[in-house]
This record gives sequence, structure tokens and C-alpha cells, in this order.
Amino acid sequence: MNPHFEVAHVLRQHWSEVEKHPQINRWQLRTLSALRRCRTADLGGHVDACTECGNTRISYNSCRNRHCPKCQGKNREDWIAKREAELLPVPYFHVVFTLPDTLNQLAMYQPKAVYDSLFEASWQTVACFAKDPKHLGAKPGMIAILHTWGQTMTLHPHLHCIVPGGGLTKKGKWKTARAQGKYLFPVKAMSKVFRAKFVKALKSRINSDKDLINQLFQKEWVVYAKRPFGHPKAVLEYLGRYTHKVAISNHRILDIDQKQTTFSYKDYRQGAQKLEMTLGNLEFIRRFSLHILPRGLVRIRHFGILGSSAKQLTIPLIHRELGIPLPEKEPRILETYNPRYCPCCQKESMVSIQRLPKRGPPKAVFSALTNQF
Repeated sequence: MNPHFEVAHVLRQHWSEVEKHPQINRWQLRTLSALRRCRTADLGGHVDACTECGNTRISYNSCRNRHCPKCQGKNREDWIAKREAELLPVPYFHVVFTLPDTLNQLAMYQPKAVYDSLFEASWQTVACFAKDPKHLGAKPGMIAILHTWGQTMTLHPHLHCIVPGGGLTKKGKWKTARAQGKYLFPVKAMSKVFRAKFVKALKSRINSDKDLINQLFQKEWVVYAKRPFGHPKAVLEYLGRYTHKVAISNHRILDIDQKQTTFSYKDYRQGAQKLEMTLGNLEFIRRFSLHILPRGLVRIRHFGILGSSAKQLTIPLIHRELGIPLPEKEPRILETYNPRYCPCCQKESMVSIQRLPKRGPPKAVFSALTNQF
């Protein structure tokens, strides 16, 4: 079911003001412009007609931007389908690395340095504990997904990580994590190491302020590790919820008027209670723009035995070690949009008869096309 309200509606309503907004930079403006024009005549499209009943339909092109609430469904399904064949028959842990709000201002002005440091420090922390024979004594793997938002679209940079419950030893043998894979590493110790690793990574990228560094070491950092998933397939369900999320989905927007936008959110401090928040339209857009990532920054990364250069060898090796054959790839049955389906006669008889340039067709296109069938 299509949502009644969209981020694009707010953008189109206030675009002249957005273009002049002092807190929205050129890259963010370019991204917001793509979202504003997504699936409109501005991006062009094509005209389809049914060869059976003559029904005609205009379809406008998508912007395909990774921040667009309307363009992530197919990308998510394609990504998950590729990961399905890479699942290991072992327990997986969900580990979350969160940056303190002390870094929010720096993340606004130097996001690439902060987010790259977050990825580096998180992986180094996992690898450091896994290398220690007291904890594991093997090389681990990790898939990390960057989220920069909280439920109310405030800045809240954190990584959602999937970590297999074990690793490969130097001799190429699989070693299961402690307690038969039910326990990963001590999170309090991980938090301290993560803090030190992050500060070191940040210093290598920017000339950091001494006062900021002191504040960071005075803060208690948070690393959270959930109990392992019940079954490797549950990992895919998790990934589907997190991989291609954007700051807010259109379905969460409850109302838009000339001045304000109202949306729903969950307050996790009150047991995930569902609440509503109303923001001025420009403040809503400003908060959304906080989560537009810098050009070229990769928000889903693979490390260790799950890295892109390693997994072709490590995944079959681990399956052999555990005596479990590689699963046959099963086709995913998806309820996707069928461009050939005609809603009028309910047959797969729609064909494309005209390509539309940007800005769309003349007003008389429908009447002209209808007369052809």
C-alpha cells in the first residue's frame, strides 16, 4: 500500500527555501533534488499500452538514489539474495558500536573522517579480541552497516554488525567461539578498546582538538552484543531490516501541512512505545539532510573471512571443515512490480510504446494514445 505522505512532498513544497538553506550543503542539495524529482515527469519515463484492452499508463523513472525512501526495496532484495549463498552454518552475533554525542558536531562537518574511523575502529576491536587465544585465537569476519540516525532523525552514528561465532585459525581450521558459540567477547572490555581504537583512527585522519580527545576519554562508550541468532537464516531477516534503510520511511509520515510535518517514532527508553513528533517543515528537511552520506562513502562493508577478496576461499573451506555441504541457491520468490501486468484486463499484455524525455509528455498524450487502440 502506497503511503499518503512522502519526504518528496515536503521538498517540493519548500524547494525554493531549501535551495537557500544555510545548513544544507551542495552535495546534500543535489541528493534532495533527486528525491524531490523521483518518479515524476522531471526524470522522464515511458508510456505502456495493453495489446488486449488498449489501457494506457505512464510510468516515470526512479532517481535510484541510496537515500531515497522509494528506491530501496529492490536494492535490498538484490543485496540479500547475493548474501544468501554466503551464509555460514554457525551462530551469528549482532554487535552494535555507538559513538558518543560528543562527536556529533564533528560528524556534521567532517563526516567521512568520523565514519571511516568508526568502521576501522569497530573491525580492529573485533579482530583484536578474536586474535587473543583467551577469547578465540582465530581470524573472525564481520559485516558492518552504518546508520547515522535515531528515531527522531537526530544524529546518532552507530554500526550494526553481524559477526560469526568463531573464526579460522592460522592452520585453516574452524574454531567456534566460547560456550559452543553462545558467547562472543566481554562488551565492557570491548568498549574501552573501541574507544582507544577510534581515537587513534580519528587522529590519523584529522588534526583533532586536545579538548575533544579528553572529553572522549571521559565518556563511557557503548558496545552492545545481542545473543546469537537462532538460525543462520534469521541473519537474512535481520539484514533485510537494516541494510538499505534511510533516515525515515514514507510510511512513518502521518501528516504534512503548509508549516509542519508529523511522523511516528519509537521511544526505546519507554519500552519501544510508539509516539508522534511534529517538526517545522524546514527543520524536518534539515534533520533528514544530516543523514545524506558523503559522496563515495560505502555504508555496508565486509571484513576478515567475510571480506570480498577472502570469502570465495573461506566460505567453502568452513563448510568442508564443519562437514556441511554448501547450500544450493534457491530462487527468492518476491512480490515485485510486474511492468507487463495490465490491471484492467489482468493479463501480462502491457508493452512499452513510447519513451518520454525528461519533463514528461504533452498534455494530449493520453487522448492521442487512446485513439490508437
